[in-house]
Amino acid sequence: MTTVQDHVALAEIELCGELMIAASATEAERLSPDRIDEVLKVSAAARTPSGGPSGTPLTP
Repeated sequence: MTTVQDHVALAEIELCGELMIAASATEAERLSPDRIDEVLKVSAAARTPSGGPSGTPLTP
Protein backbone atom coordinates (compact mmCIF):
# COMPACT_ATOMS: atom_id res chain seq x y z
CA MET A 1 0.00 0.00 0.00
CA THR A 2 1.34 3.41 -0.99
CA THR A 3 0.70 6.41 1.21
CA VAL A 4 0.40 9.85 -0.29
CA GLN A 5 1.03 13.00 1.70
CA ASP A 6 -0.32 16.37 0.68
CA HIS A 7 2.36 18.68 2.07
CA VAL A 8 0.29 21.82 1.45
CA ALA A 9 -2.67 20.38 3.36
CA LEU A 10 -0.39 19.30 6.21
CA ALA A 11 1.10 22.81 6.41
CA GLU A 12 -2.38 24.36 6.48
CA ILE A 13 -3.44 22.00 9.26
CA GLU A 14 -0.34 22.95 11.24
CA LEU A 15 -1.08 26.67 10.80
CA CYS A 16 -4.69 26.15 11.92
CA GLY A 17 -3.39 24.36 14.99
CA GLU A 18 -1.05 27.27 15.77
CA LEU A 19 -3.99 29.68 15.47
CA MET A 20 -6.12 27.54 17.80
CA ILE A 21 -3.32 27.43 20.37
CA ALA A 22 -2.90 31.22 20.17
CA ALA A 23 -6.66 31.77 20.44
CA SER A 24 -6.95 29.53 23.48
CA ALA A 25 -4.06 31.36 25.18
CA THR A 26 -5.57 34.83 24.84
CA GLU A 27 -8.06 36.44 27.18
CA ALA A 28 -9.50 38.57 24.39
CA GLU A 29 -12.62 37.53 22.50
CA ARG A 30 -10.70 37.42 19.21
CA LEU A 31 -7.13 37.47 17.98
CA SER A 32 -6.09 40.82 16.55
CA PRO A 33 -4.97 40.93 12.93
CA ASP A 34 -1.45 41.73 14.18
CA ARG A 35 -1.44 38.65 16.44
CA ILE A 36 -2.72 36.47 13.59
CA ASP A 37 0.09 37.78 11.37
CA GLU A 38 2.58 37.03 14.14
CA VAL A 39 1.32 33.45 14.57
CA LEU A 40 1.29 32.85 10.81
CA LYS A 41 4.68 34.56 10.43
CA VAL A 42 3.28 37.11 7.98
CA SER A 43 4.61 40.66 8.08
CA ALA A 44 2.06 43.46 8.22
CA ALA A 45 3.74 44.98 5.14
CA ALA A 46 2.91 41.81 3.18
CA ARG A 47 -0.80 42.22 3.82
CA THR A 48 -2.79 43.49 0.88
CA PRO A 49 -5.21 46.45 0.96
CA SER A 50 -8.09 43.96 1.19
CA GLY A 51 -6.97 43.17 4.72
CA GLY A 52 -5.86 39.57 4.40
CA PRO A 53 -2.70 37.85 3.32
CA SER A 54 -2.49 37.08 -0.41
CA GLY A 55 -5.69 38.98 -1.15
CA THR A 56 -7.86 36.88 1.16
CA PRO A 57 -10.40 39.20 2.81
CA LEU A 58 -10.67 38.93 6.57
CA THR A 59 -14.06 37.80 7.83
CA PRO A 60 -15.50 38.90 11.17
